[in-house]
Amino acid sequence: MVGIFCWLFSFFILIALLVLVVYQLMCLADLEFDYINPYDSASRINNVIIPEFIVQGGLCVFFLVSGHWFMALLGVPYLYYNAKSYMDKKHLVDVTEIFNLLSWEKKKRLFKLGYLLFILFLSLFWMIWTALEDDEHY
Repeated sequence: MVGIFCWLFSFFILIALLVLVVYQLMCLADLEFDYINPYDSASRINNVIIPEFIVQGGLCVFFLVSGHWFMALLGVPYLYYNAKSYMDKKHLVDVTEIFNLLSWEKKKRLFKLGYLLFILFLSLFWMIWTALEDDEHY
């Protein structure tokens, strides 16, 4: 039963990460269609970048602590990318360059979205697998 709760917790954390990335994509789309000015878009995106990094790092640590080594290994490239961009101070969106980098910023977040969806589907698979295994024991 503990295994199901671990997978359920990771599912909700992954949903939170997906919401943060989709929010960033929406801000970029609003900027592209001129619904929002560059300053507001950059400040909204920059406000959620650090929480995204912290939540993703916490998820990776949670997978390690709970003994789900494969899922932790799948989270390492994303964690490395976040840490590398933070260390290089390239994690924030620059207001003055946001129009020049709009296409790149959208592609980056779409890649993150796809990566998180892949991990979410794997997490759902393992949660269902664990539930079926627990059901056989009773």
